[in-house]
Amino acid sequence: MDLKSLWNSLANLGATWGLRIVGVIVALILAFWISGWARRALVRSLERRNFDLTLTRFFGALLRYAILAGAIIGCLGVFGIQTASFAAAIAAIGLAIGLALQGTLSNFAAGVMLLVFRPFNVGDLINVAGQLGIVDALQLFTTDLNTLDNRKLVVPNSAVFGAVIENFTARPTRRVDVKVGVAYAADVDRTREVLETVPGQVEGVLADPPSQIFLEGLGASSVDWQVRVWCTTDQYWDVYQGVVRATKKALDDARLSIPFPQMDIHLDTPVVAALGKR
Repeated sequence: MDLKSLWNSLANLGATWGLRIVGVIVALILAFWISGWARRALVRSLERRNFDLTLTRFFGALLRYAILAGAIIGCLGVFGIQTASFAAAIAAIGLAIGLALQGTLSNFAAGVMLLVFRPFNVGDLINVAGQLGIVDALQLFTTDLNTLDNRKLVVPNSAVFGAVIENFTARPTRRVDVKVGVAYAADVDRTREVLETVPGQVEGVLADPPSQIFLEGLGASSVDWQVRVWCTTDQYWDVYQGVVRATKKALDDARLSIPFPQMDIHLDTPVVAALGKR
């Protein structure tokens, strides 16, 4: 084959496949753009209908990936690849990919289970897998959290679903427990009377369920009490601080001291005598 024939063959090959390659690249770029637009449009539409925020973001992500998957399959057809004729090969490849990506698939399955059982919603404050944060989104494979100091955490769904999930905002009300130790010299009944005045001094404390002054036990250096009050979940920290302040002020006004930790040291007589001779 001479140089001219080789050049003509390459030119024909480039004309045949070059346009297809360019078309596939353009199609994939359009698919990325359309998938992003479709996801945003679906999310906006569902948000206008006050649809559940967690499902809204999940369905938006699912739609985006479905469009991208369809575009990739269509591009394969441009090159003459018939996926139906390769069913057995695709199944074998799928099995291999499944084994290689079993962690990813487990994250996807866990994400589906989280959507079914709904242990939390977007906006809830949760503690899961050793991480504390506000749920920002439930993705196909991960759960996005925003920490209280505004850091973003991305936790695999398998770690979320396989761990104990503590949801602080799932209930409309919460109980505030404030511990305080009072000196052994203080009268127990008098201490209870003083502490019972605390809930009425704090704004946001609910009357039902009723507050409770609980005698917790006898500590190493103090008689230990708990002031237990109820409040709405969104007022928890304000009420907590209010109870601590009111407890301290009530004990000070009643001249009931909060003791410091104490330690008594006993020395044997031979040791004291030996020290005295030095």
